[in-house]
Amino acid sequence: MPESAAARSGSRAFPPARRTDPDALPWTPLAEGLSFKPLRFLSEDRGWMALLRLEPGTVIPPHRHTGELHALNIEGLRQLVTGEIVGAGGYVYEPAGNIDSWAAVGDIPLVVLIVVSGAVEYLDPDGIVLIRAGLEPGSGLSGPMRRPRRPSARPDRLTP
Repeated sequence: MPESAAARSGSRAFPPARRTDPDALPWTPLAEGLSFKPLRFLSEDRGWMALLRLEPGTVIPPHRHTGELHALNIEGLRQLVTGEIVGAGGYVYEPAGNIDSWAAVGDIPLVVLIVVSGAVEYLDPDGIVLIRAGLEPGSGLSGPMRRPRRPSARPDRLTP
């Protein structure tokens, strides 16, 4: 049996890389116009990675991140609460504490790769947490999935 590179160099062996084939995973519905493919849940409740798919016109309601979020548009258009449009290949960083809302706009579904640290807290108009989606027991991702709504509020801020 050939000697591994780690054994030849005298260094310790590291766990092997783990591959996930997103095309082999089904889209899991979360709410009307919103589905996801979970790619990886990080150990010690540090966060998760997933693909989100939003049909045109779907709005992600106001929410706050307790940790950082990184989002890369794979296809489609995303309109941020600022009015900015992010197209395919566009990257958005949302720092811990960020409060935002956004929508899928255009004629084709939006697919976004997200890397989430911490939890996502969906808020009412007064900033009160309605739903907390995280990996800790009883939260939206670890317990029964509680889904973000497709709100009609604030059409002045997002125009799908």
